[in-house]
Amino acid sequence: MSIDNNHESPATITSAIGSKGKLGQLASTAICGNDITSSCLYVSALAIGYAGRWAPVCLLLVAATLYLFRSIYAEVVGALPLNGGAYNALLNTTSKYRASIAACLTILSYMATAVISSNEAMHYLHSMWNGLPVIAATIGLLAFFMVLTIVGITESSKVAVGIFVFHLMSMALLFVVGVYALTSIGTEILWLNLSTPEPAGFGSALFFGFAAAMLGISGFESSANFVEEQAEGVFPKTLRNMWIAVTLLNPGMAMLALSLVPVVAVREQFQNDLLSHMGFVAGGNWLSWLVGIDAVLVLSGATLTSYVGVTGLVKRMALDRCLPSFMLKENHRGSPHRIIVLFFLLSVSVLLITQGELKSLAAVYTLSFLSVMALFAIGNLLLKIKRTQLPRPSRASYLTVLIAMIAVGIAIMGNARLNQRYLIVFLEYLVPTMLVVTVMLTRVQILELVVFFLDEARRKVKREKLEAIEGNDRRSAAWWGIATRRINQFDKRVHDLLDQIRSQRIVFFTRGDHLPNLNKVIQYIKDNEHTERVKFVTLYRNESDIPVKLAEHIRFLDEAYPEIDIEHVTVEGDFSPARVAALAKEWNIPANLMFIGSPTGESLKHRLEEFGGVRLII
Repeated sequence: MSIDNNHESPATITSAIGSKGKLGQLASTAICGNDITSSCLYVSALAIGYAGRWAPVCLLLVAATLYLFRSIYAEVVGALPLNGGAYNALLNTTSKYRASIAACLTILSYMATAVISSNEAMHYLHSMWNGLPVIAATIGLLAFFMVLTIVGITESSKVAVGIFVFHLMSMALLFVVGVYALTSIGTEILWLNLSTPEPAGFGSALFFGFAAAMLGISGFESSANFVEEQAEGVFPKTLRNMWIAVTLLNPGMAMLALSLVPVVAVREQFQNDLLSHMGFVAGGNWLSWLVGIDAVLVLSGATLTSYVGVTGLVKRMALDRCLPSFMLKENHRGSPHRIIVLFFLLSVSVLLITQGELKSLAAVYTLSFLSVMALFAIGNLLLKIKRTQLPRPSRASYLTVLIAMIAVGIAIMGNARLNQRYLIVFLEYLVPTMLVVTVMLTRVQILELVVFFLDEARRKVKREKLEAIEGNDRRSAAWWGIATRRINQFDKRVHDLLDQIRSQRIVFFTRGDHLPNLNKVIQYIKDNEHTERVKFVTLYRNESDIPVKLAEHIRFLDEAYPEIDIEHVTVEGDFSPARVAALAKEWNIPANLMFIGSPTGESLKHRLEEFGGVRLII
């Protein structure tokens, strides 16, 4: 163990987040709103297909579920205002492996978002141009956004706002013209649809209709993935705005559809472009074309959101050493092209396997993002239990979290039963992703197992070589000698890789000298990080601020954990984003490998997100 005193004056560093302009309410709502409000273009048809006349009721139940999640998300992100959504929530409340499960599901959700959005966009375009090959066009659209993302053209808030406003105006116009059309065409179709009972009964219609309709809130979780770019106080407003939009838009469009189109026709003919057909019935070709153009724009925006979102999440996971570091390779424009290309290939494979069938894609989509929302609710519970003193602007009651989790659980079961054969597709992508993460998080143990087998092989080869020498079998002895050299070379490579993995330093900023807490830090690092080097750092203004027993306790831990090199560093200065950034640069340690204990309202003078990803572990 080494003890170092650093008396450098704090560098004046402006954090990356602080140097950027923050997104306001409209821009933030537009970015995530393009995703969630675009769902009205296909969720009405899905809900009617399964629930018939009860579709508006199912969509209202979905809106009620979303209302519960407003407070759940507001509490978690208010306490941990960092990008990453459910992954970030679990990373700061439980183990890295559990957090990685949420991340893998989020990646799958992004993948399904990209496929279903681009495929639906091409279906709407096909309604205007019958000669369009939908599958090929979908691949072309996915490739187009892959290229855009690689060259560095990501989402512009101004473009997002433009698409969002145009979409809402288009939907409002469709609704107004549709209601006006009822005055001339009458309400016979509506009464016919409302008087037609569901063959499987009310309970079955409500259960499966609710499960399918939960697709209508996909995208709600996306606001939590860019919270650091939002101005203070904006995040809960985005949740409110998205809830209002979903509550008005989705049930309203389902009711209008029941007024204009027979349920049988919805199920058999217009699953993929229902709103465009509604526009034709209500206003003619001009409104059908307007809705089609709007659909292509807003769904394309949702596709781009997926590329941007998954790129940031996979980069974060690679930096956290949950995914291979080769994925961090960037081109000359600073884009991680390997992540983007891999995402494109996986998305195309999902499209080809499902052949663009909406119900199949929706099953993969809904199962993944519902699982993410369930894990977010679990993260909320863990936050209440493990981070009780962490300040937060609002709290969700235990009853709220419980009801929300039950609702999501019902939706997951319903979707699994609706599309059992495509549950396999969902697992075919989730399991390999989890396998990669598992290998990454257990790679030290795997390499140690390889070393064990190499040692066993070396002993066996040595015995065979000695027997060959004793038997004067020079040829066999030479062969066993070559085998020994090969084993030794491979063994050296494995040990070099182990040393490289374990050499990464981990930093923990401590204010106190409570030995059980310091021991918890070491235990967490042993269980979640591959390292043999831990640096305890104490920032102080006066030397009297340094806890009296801290150095003694750290020496004790260094003796108790001989496999870990534990050092204690004291640094003059306040604990601030500028100081943390300066130390991260000086020591070449990323901020996400710097940890702190759970702060109270008085102990942390800066917002947590200003520290660039510093993690809470106790």
